[in-house]
Amino acid sequence: RAEVPLPGGCTIGPRPVDYHLQGLRALGAAVREEGDGTIVLTAEKLRGTRVRLPYPSVGATEQLLMAAALADGDTTIENASREPEVLDLVELLRGMGARIETSADGFNVEGVPALHGTEHTVIPDRLEAGTYLIAGAITRGRVTVADLRPEHLASLAQVLGEAGARVETSADAVTVEGGGRLQPVAVRTAPYPGFPTDLQPPLVSLLSLAEGESTVQDTVFPTRFGYVGELIRMGARIAVAGGTARITGVKGLHGADLVAPDIRAGAALVLAGLAARGESSIAGLDQLDRGYADLEGKLTRLGAKIERRDVQ
Repeated sequence: RAEVPLPGGCTIGPRPVDYHLQGLRALGAAVREEGDGTIVLTAEKLRGTRVRLPYPSVGATEQLLMAAALADGDTTIENASREPEVLDLVELLRGMGARIETSADGFNVEGVPALHGTEHTVIPDRLEAGTYLIAGAITRGRVTVADLRPEHLASLAQVLGEAGARVETSADAVTVEGGGRLQPVAVRTAPYPGFPTDLQPPLVSLLSLAEGESTVQDTVFPTRFGYVGELIRMGARIAVAGGTARITGVKGLHGADLVAPDIRAGAALVLAGLAARGESSIAGLDQLDRGYADLEGKLTRLGAKIERRDVQ
């Protein structure tokens, strides 16, 4: 039996837990939603089954992998997410004794009676790394991020290269060097290996300073443009309609007092502030702190003039 409140998180558009609950029901759990927003799940024992996700949801895939690992019998998860973080979880579960095999569009899981402890090194955070690489491009500087897996950032490297930034990769590092004004690009977010939705806001900040008109379509979270008004206050020219942002590049942005509405939007505003004339202040650091450890320290070491202030 488990009682779980409905999740919160960033306000980036609808993120229902329907896929999670449908999958757990298919595995034999009884699911009841209370009026106070609590979900109650009960089961004597979960049973293996076939589950086809309507969308390759990261969280739902991870939920079902963990549940199926200890269920009776075999489970097939179809149309599953294959994001690097999901595959990393699979490696962890295998190390703990789970029997999981990949299939053409998902996973086959043979339930085991119990899991055991193991040692596992979590993969580098590709989204944090990607943010710093975009920082190099937007400031026309040079940034190298080491100890990562470049293949996880292949889509970002391709977009930055198309825009005119210089991108160099090695076995475990990526370097981005900005030069002159970047060129416009058309980008569409998609599940991995497509361009990640979590790097959409920082990319829009970058393209607000490119020459000409760029388009960024978010197919994962089409309403994830709540931060655009803040960029417009800095002088950006951006119009959003139907899940697509049309960005007409300007020659420069100016500083402003801003509020970070969520993690990645907050990062986008920080990057815009680094490239803008004058000083910018960004409130809502609790959002940024959820996704970036010592953001100001790392940017300072790269040469940024940035500090955290306590505001009463």
